[in-house]
Amino acid sequence: MTPLFGNGPAPQTRIFIALIISVAMIFVDHKLNAFEPAKVYLNSLVSPILYAANLPQKIVNWSSESLSSRQNLLEENANLRAQYLLLSEKVQRMAFLERENDRLRALLDSPLRQDMRKMIAEVMSVESNPNSHQVLINRGALHGVFEGQAVLDENGIVGQVVNVGSLTSRVLLITDHTHAIPVRVARNAVRSIASGTGRIDRIELNFVPHSTDIQKGDLLMSSGLGNRYPEGYPVAEVTQVNFNESLPFAQIVARPIALLDRIRYLLLLWPPTSEHKPTPLSGQDKNKPVSIAQPAGE
Repeated sequence: MTPLFGNGPAPQTRIFIALIISVAMIFVDHKLNAFEPAKVYLNSLVSPILYAANLPQKIVNWSSESLSSRQNLLEENANLRAQYLLLSEKVQRMAFLERENDRLRALLDSPLRQDMRKMIAEVMSVESNPNSHQVLINRGALHGVFEGQAVLDENGIVGQVVNVGSLTSRVLLITDHTHAIPVRVARNAVRSIASGTGRIDRIELNFVPHSTDIQKGDLLMSSGLGNRYPEGYPVAEVTQVNFNESLPFAQIVARPIALLDRIRYLLLLWPPTSEHKPTPLSGQDKNKPVSIAQPAGE
């Protein structure tokens, strides 16, 4: 039986023939560039196949880079937000410290006589009783504070010390209904007594005759009488004047110059010849303020 396909050369012979043809083609291409046009067509034919083969790898690389970039952006955004919050807190703190610094500068620049000793104190708490206008400060007998000592803020007179502990003291505000202060009108030196009314924004002048020359807008200064408050410090501004002849005395209302509803830092004053020294109180707890005492009369 005759086979359908005749037997060809042996495999070794085929490999040998292929090698000879390959070497000949390489030699001809190297020396004569005979296959250059064929290479161009072959490259054009193979290029889509190469692109298609590389496409999955490119997709994987692009996805990985996109995810990595997005994650980096998220982390960078989170870090920037954290830095923004920290910087915002620092800015707020700096603004607060700047305001506090301005207040302290205003206190230190207040028009005091050069021979006066002064000390800055901070308000620790405010009396919760609505009928009593008092504040607690962080200075006491160990700092040389004494009862009856004058207390100011950057604008004017605040009140006087009425109770002294070792490390703290209580200050009675000029608006307390038990407080009174001798004043004079800056415009014409008319003297009077200003009493607290129990309202934080109001004091009144007592026993003012109808013939007294006091006008709305007049500035009331401390007169220095009574040796409690030094002379010449702002106390209040006259806001209402009522010379009703049916009343025995004129009704004069004034608004304190000091911002009593928002005080934080206060200035304690000593008379030029003050003999008070920071000595501890015997038989008293140094950390516990003593009970509230009524102020001595002006």
